[in-house]
Amino acid sequence: MRVSQREKARRLEELHGGARILVLPNVWDAMSARIIEAEGFPAAATSSSGCAAVFGYPDGQRIPRGEMIYLIAKIVAAVDIPVSADVEAGYDDPVQTALDVVAAGAVGLNLEDFIDGQILPIEEQKQRIRAVRSSCGFPLVINARTDIFLAAHGEESTRFDRAVERLNEYREAGADSLFCPGVKDAETIGRLVAAVRGPLNILAVPGTPSISELRDLGVARLSFGGGPSRVAMGAFRNFTRRIKEAGRFENLSDVAIPALETQKILKRS
Repeated sequence: MRVSQREKARRLEELHGGARILVLPNVWDAMSARIIEAEGFPAAATSSSGCAAVFGYPDGQRIPRGEMIYLIAKIVAAVDIPVSADVEAGYDDPVQTALDVVAAGAVGLNLEDFIDGQILPIEEQKQRIRAVRSSCGFPLVINARTDIFLAAHGEESTRFDRAVERLNEYREAGADSLFCPGVKDAETIGRLVAAVRGPLNILAVPGTPSISELRDLGVARLSFGGGPSRVAMGAFRNFTRRIKEAGRFENLSDVAIPALETQKILKRS
């Protein structure tokens, strides 16, 4: 039986408060979403950079909103699990973007505070979150992101306090979870968990503590951003180089999903 969109939203929100950390190897197309579902992950989240690359755009709000929404809708239609959409800073109109995300069938979105190399003023970002919350008429799970650490914004010694202030203000404005990419050491992550007043989302990068360590620190959600799509692109590039440089392709059978299994995943059987 198909699950309603509202039930998916409720489920996604619940997954932020469970005993287990919500692990989201971000997807970039329908097949990657199908794989996530087939492997038993309870939810999927899109990667803005991965999705933009599908259509030939670099990351950073370069993809037109309509094309991003089109791909999000295809991803949602491909799976039965809840899907959260990374829509960067909301493009030219975060409210319209949120409405489009809901119309596409997604039940959550990322909304960041970094546009064109600049961190938005706190009050401006809070207004954007409030507008999204009040306008879409749906219990959208808002994952509010600050790029204070990721963008290495301002004086290093003040970044922690400024990030905490922003995340708590975003929570007060209506965000459900709080995303702080750019932090990977256990001490800072633990301090963030203790200081923010909502579920904390961390971005997995080389050097980030293990999933079990992050769970013990109290992290609620772990994202991988564009990493998984770059893994796929890297594997393909390595394959093409082996063909070109060595004239060999025996590793195709070592790394490729068999054709029959691919069809099975796509048929959702």
